[in-house]
Amino acid sequence: MPFTPFHMGPGILIKSLLQGSFSLMVFGWTQIVMDIQPLIVLITGEGHLHGFTHTYVGATLIAIFSGLTGKYLSEVGLKVLHITEHGTPITIPWWVVYLSAFLGSFSHVLLDSIMHADVEPFFPFSLQNTFLGFIPVSMLHKICLYSGLAGAALYFTIHWKLKRKRWIS
Repeated sequence: MPFTPFHMGPGILIKSLLQGSFSLMVFGWTQIVMDIQPLIVLITGEGHLHGFTHTYVGATLIAIFSGLTGKYLSEVGLKVLHITEHGTPITIPWWVVYLSAFLGSFSHVLLDSIMHADVEPFFPFSLQNTFLGFIPVSMLHKICLYSGLAGAALYFTIHWKLKRKRWIS
């Protein structure tokens, strides 16, 4: 997957379905953290492109780190953007933070496992990548893109209907 943007498609769909029970900001932060190691390999030319960070063990550690840092980064971001809930700053519950971070890191490993031969998702227990080629890469890209578009449409439709309902009442 080219860095984060394609990974955000499924996240946008999840956000539209779970609404306030999911943080797209924490999910996105997790995508960025997941791809720091491959970025370093691309820049330096040293190391395994999709190494330990693209295993489920590595994804677990990244989810914990991303949750701890992402909660505060997201809350500061919401404050800077003046996004509040009835005039009070939004705080993201820890369970939402970790749900978002774990969905972010595990989905990242799954999506990259489908398209990259060097991903070993079950390392150190197995070097096999049983997901490789599960679907064609072009279809994977379309699924990510269309899930993002469908999620955005659904999200804004729900918000529009809720806003209209409050306006009518």
